[in-house]
Amino acid sequence: MTYPNTRLFINGTWCDGRNGTTINVTSPSTGENIGVVARATREDLARAACAAEAGFAEWRKVPAIDRAKVMRRAATLLRERAETIARLLTQEQGKPLAEARSEVLSASEIIEWFADEGLRIYGRVVPSRHHQVQQIVLKEPVGPVAAFTPWNFPVNQIVRKLSAALTTGCSFIVKAPEETPASPAALISAFADAGVPPGVLGLVFGDPAEVSSILISHAAVRKVTFTGSTAIGKQLAGLAGCHMKRATMELGGHAPVIVAADANVEEVARIISAAKFRNAGQVCVSPTRFLVHNSLRRKFEAAMVEYAENLKVGDGLDESTSLGPLANERRLAAMKDLVSNARDLGARIATGGHQIGDRGNFFAPTVLTDVPLAATIFNDEPFGPVAAVRGFDHLDDAISEANRLPYGLAGYAFTSCVKSVHKLSQSLNVGMLWINQAATPWPEMPFGGVRDSGYGSEGGSEALEPYLVTKAVSVKC
Repeated sequence: MTYPNTRLFINGTWCDGRNGTTINVTSPSTGENIGVVARATREDLARAACAAEAGFAEWRKVPAIDRAKVMRRAATLLRERAETIARLLTQEQGKPLAEARSEVLSASEIIEWFADEGLRIYGRVVPSRHHQVQQIVLKEPVGPVAAFTPWNFPVNQIVRKLSAALTTGCSFIVKAPEETPASPAALISAFADAGVPPGVLGLVFGDPAEVSSILISHAAVRKVTFTGSTAIGKQLAGLAGCHMKRATMELGGHAPVIVAADANVEEVARIISAAKFRNAGQVCVSPTRFLVHNSLRRKFEAAMVEYAENLKVGDGLDESTSLGPLANERRLAAMKDLVSNARDLGARIATGGHQIGDRGNFFAPTVLTDVPLAATIFNDEPFGPVAAVRGFDHLDDAISEANRLPYGLAGYAFTSCVKSVHKLSQSLNVGMLWINQAATPWPEMPFGGVRDSGYGSEGGSEALEPYLVTKAVSVKC
């Protein structure tokens, strides 16, 4: 299918940037330009913010049940268009088509869950100290939201933020990734076609620093939500704080995987290898630091190597592909540096460790063993198809290593011991912990990190709170 050029969406209309400039979109499979995306000017961004302010004034008055109906129509349209959107997503991002389909279909479920959850935003009546006084607490939408999302999940990174905003009555502007613009545009189009009024939704692209500084500082914007690196998140959180804007930050992680001595090593290797190489490892909750009990380590490494070597690397549009290219050349260079650094410090490359071909951003699925703690890959989030394995003798040592870094997004553990489950649940400093399973980030569960991995949730009932303000009302009759 032909890849479309992508425009801005401001005040209910698709449009070019005011000065007509564009940004090239490059295929990660071929390295060739496949289209362009409109670049917003300062005037475009100001117009989008003003439109969001007007849209908010209208949307907040729509009853929650009617907002939910619109959102459910959008979910239905997204499901009907899933195949088309998935192909756009694969063309621009690279992930296998099966993963792209799953992303779009799961987005529909997320929208529907949030649509229903919006019907359960309750205030309360507080007993008064005088019979002539009634005291009530109201929950109201915070206002226009500015969102900033990355390229690894171009649809789902937006849809959690967008759904929480719309169900609570907020308007929403998203600065989506310029590298993967067509699938976010298709998402916004589904909502527009479902009947979201003009101004309630905005989609912009451009220079990230310029867009963030303008939107966050604009008087119309009342909340900021960002998914991305810790370094950028801290900058945006600081900027939001300067303007007294509330913020949700879903930032980087470096998820430890603890495999205890009593784990079923073959089953663990199968489950966690699939999680590791999903989306070529470009997942914020991807398992990255593998801490395996020394009695199981060699067997685990062999099983993981076998899994990696059976993956078919290729163009994501090929239905037989199980591992697509990295999303951009930056990630390709980063993988080379990580592997080289680990090898120089004494790690062994059990499989992979190299670029595949000279066209596109393909990197072989890689397993590194005997990795020293000084290696960069054990300290910085790899965000690629490279697994790093170390051994341990005592569970306390594994927990200490898991907690050593300042990140605290996700963690994994495998054990058949109830006592160990309790200890791991109480001891690991993460916002999300999956035990004896891969990540299952269902919309009804909280999704977010602690420490340098950010704050706030993008799942569960907790996800709605950052989009609401509390008003105390006391009436004397």
